[in-house]
Amino acid sequence: MIGRLYVVATPIGNLSDISERAKATLASVDVILCEDTRVTGKLLHTYKIETKMLSYHQHSGGTKVNKIVELLEEGKTLALVTDAGTPAISDPGAMLVQELVNRFGSDIVIEPIPGPSAVIAALSASGFPADEFLFLGFAPHKKGRQTFFDRVKETESTVVLYESTHRIMKALGEIEERMPLRPLVVCRELTKMHETIYRGTAREVTEQLESTSIKGEFVIVLKQL
Repeated sequence: MIGRLYVVATPIGNLSDISERAKATLASVDVILCEDTRVTGKLLHTYKIETKMLSYHQHSGGTKVNKIVELLEEGKTLALVTDAGTPAISDPGAMLVQELVNRFGSDIVIEPIPGPSAVIAALSASGFPADEFLFLGFAPHKKGRQTFFDRVKETESTVVLYESTHRIMKALGEIEERMPLRPLVVCRELTKMHETIYRGTAREVTEQLESTSIKGEFVIVLKQL
């Protein structure tokens, strides 16, 4: 009998945001597949969970996937986590889930354990309509970046995207160039000690960021047209 894979959401910053169900799942499975064992290890240590970890990230090759397949074929139960938030959402876990579906089809049970998500947290605090929205993940670093922001401009619904510390100002500049008056919200370090939410146009938010630290992880939400 093929084992079971749990897709477990973990905190995006504040460790107390983990659910009781997530903790129970992580404590009961045979192996936890994690993006970075150091990051997940901190979470497990906090809640005294001693389950064995196995790394799985964007650079994991076929050998690692085959190892995971072998564990499932042995009937093992596995939990997939990412460093922060919900696995497979703008995350390499999506490739693993798809690979397992391709290999096992309906023979494998893949069970989501829902919880924190930066996308949903940012939307909930934005004040923008969220009955319809487009999530685009991270903007490309170079190739395809202009096309990416052109697509944002043409999208009429609310748009959500991620950006890094090193490119947040560049992203705001590209938004200002195309959509100077479109209202947006930029969320920095959601659920963490220095959580900050900036509101305004791209230019107004840029001016706010220029007067403070721009370290951290960012979620940008653009209001629907």
